[in-house]
Amino acid sequence: MKKFLLIVSLFALVSCANNKVDTIIHHAVIYTVDSAFTMAEAIAIKDGKIVATGKNDEILKKYTATESIDAGGKAMYPGFIDAHAHFVGYGRSLFQVDLYGTTTWEEAVERVKTFAAKNPDIPWIQGRGWDQNKWPGKTYPTNALLNQLFPNTPVVLQRIDGHASIANQKAMDLAGIQAGQTIVGGSIETKDGKLTGVLIDNADDKVYKQIPEATKETYLQWLHAAEKNCFEQGLTTITDCGLNYDDVDAIDTLQQAGKLSMRIFAMLSDNDANLQKYLKRGPYKTDKLFVNGFKVYADGALGSRGACLIQPYTDKAGWTGFLLRNKSHYDSLAQVLAATKFQMCTHAIGDSANREILNVYNKYLKGKNDRRWRIEHAQIVNVNDFNLFGTASIVPSVQPTHATSDMYWAAERLGAERLKGGYAYKQLLQQNGWIPLGTDFPVEDISPFKTFLAAVFRKDAKGFPDAGFQMENALTREETIRGMTIWAAKASFLEQEVGSLEAGKKADFIMLDKDLMKVAENEILQTKVLSTYLGGKKVH
Repeated sequence: MKKFLLIVSLFALVSCANNKVDTIIHHAVIYTVDSAFTMAEAIAIKDGKIVATGKNDEILKKYTATESIDAGGKAMYPGFIDAHAHFVGYGRSLFQVDLYGTTTWEEAVERVKTFAAKNPDIPWIQGRGWDQNKWPGKTYPTNALLNQLFPNTPVVLQRIDGHASIANQKAMDLAGIQAGQTIVGGSIETKDGKLTGVLIDNADDKVYKQIPEATKETYLQWLHAAEKNCFEQGLTTITDCGLNYDDVDAIDTLQQAGKLSMRIFAMLSDNDANLQKYLKRGPYKTDKLFVNGFKVYADGALGSRGACLIQPYTDKAGWTGFLLRNKSHYDSLAQVLAATKFQMCTHAIGDSANREILNVYNKYLKGKNDRRWRIEHAQIVNVNDFNLFGTASIVPSVQPTHATSDMYWAAERLGAERLKGGYAYKQLLQQNGWIPLGTDFPVEDISPFKTFLAAVFRKDAKGFPDAGFQMENALTREETIRGMTIWAAKASFLEQEVGSLEAGKKADFIMLDKDLMKVAENEILQTKVLSTYLGGKKVH
């Protein structure tokens, strides 16, 4: 009998040892975001991965943990995933002149003056965030004030969307830009035969090529600042759209050395150097980095009238915008990438650009597939072209806050009828049954909560408009949460690793002070991230 009891006791000890985990979080309201959108109360984590989710009693009886956390009924979600952003660019922008929210050109220049006074030894002054659509008259400025104030220091200030810049004369002299020059996919603006400093799309490339590369220390400073802000917002995976291979190498080195924690899905910019390096190599994957896409640009932005439209802009007679490359480029690149495992991910804003890329994709994808080639933004789509997403399983990767930023002036550009095919997230969702959501930060604010508000209620941070913007294309709360988690993961072939709280997946999750599935509309933007976990470790 004693021997029997000893065996039973030893068996119990072994069983407990086998069910030992690192962390248990219990008494939470857990949205697993699995296929059934299952709810749970507790979660067990070991070695950075989820072991199990379930009821409180079930998890607490089955597992013992080094750390046990009572969530006190707070809401838990998978870590947010931004399906389209610019992580490196955002980090860089945090150390430049902040021009977001300026209401006049003069205010923007005053900010440049203040920045210059605080950084007297800086060789180049850079800034980002101006938007002439928010200024009186909605017209582009000239660089006269910049030339007067900074005759010997080069200055270049990027528009909010990254598709136009204004440079002073010193910067243009260094770049060799002269009045009368033409460039494919860009426009060098002049007035009365003289340069205004405004450079649209490809026209500003020469200026940016003159700027010295950042030191390793500065680069790390950028990324640490970006990562900190992302974790504070509950973001655990970022899709960085348009990096060069040296950026990817630097990120990989920092991650491997434990100096950078953020998970990144990297799209390589469409240029010869990146293609030559990676086409032979193929996709590259580590625990925190996945290089599997090429970012291609079809056209510019609607705000700078660089988006390529089928019919002329309503507010600029005879002007339809332009493609950034010759049409043959998109066809030949698609043919090359179709023979690889890489995703083709193309920025397309205007209805003409979307049609062009959709037709090219359909030509090489040849029907339903699981290649997950993406159209980034899919902003203005002709009513006759929506079906082209579904016929070739093309992923529309959209950013809900673009709709609520552009709604103030989009009708002026497009007219009421054409606008009906704009920011049409519900119609796009219906094509494949899923849709990834992002912010495009730093073009838009980094906040996922603004994404949620814009997608569900189609309103901006000011609560405008009262009835919502084109509410027929609003998403439900569940669809939006999926778009910010599991569908964003799926868009990058990461859905088996992150995006939901299921056994075997990485323990990336967040705890909020308000429940997004229940919170009142007017409290969404007050929601705070109480904690962010990456691989089971608390990072915020």
